[in-house]
Formats: sequence, structure tokens, C-alpha cells
Amino acid sequence: MTVAEVAELLRVSSMTVYRLIKAGDLAAVRVGKSFRVREDDVDRYLASRYTQAG
Repeated sequence: MTVAEVAELLRVSSMTVYRLIKAGDLAAVRVGKSFRVREDDVDRYLASRYTQAG
């Protein structure tokens, strides 16, 4: 997935996705001048951020 696709999925800005990648919170691979993120890595990030109400 591209950074733009991840941003749309997470409903955040592309800059936020770049920050997550730079911080090491979201795994990504650099392809040329852009980044690609696997869907599994997005799922893993979401699972790590999941908190249960209560």
C-alpha cells in the first residue's frame, strides 16, 4: 500500500503516516523515493494501538 492509501485507511494525513514510519511504529519499505506498507503491517499497527473501553 502507498502512504496515501494507508492515510486514507487510517483516516489520518500522509504526514502522520510518515511520522509513524520514522518513529518505527509502522513498518515500511522504501521503494525508490517512496514508501510501501504491507497490509499485515497496518493490521499489526492497529492491533498494537487497540485499547478496550472500560
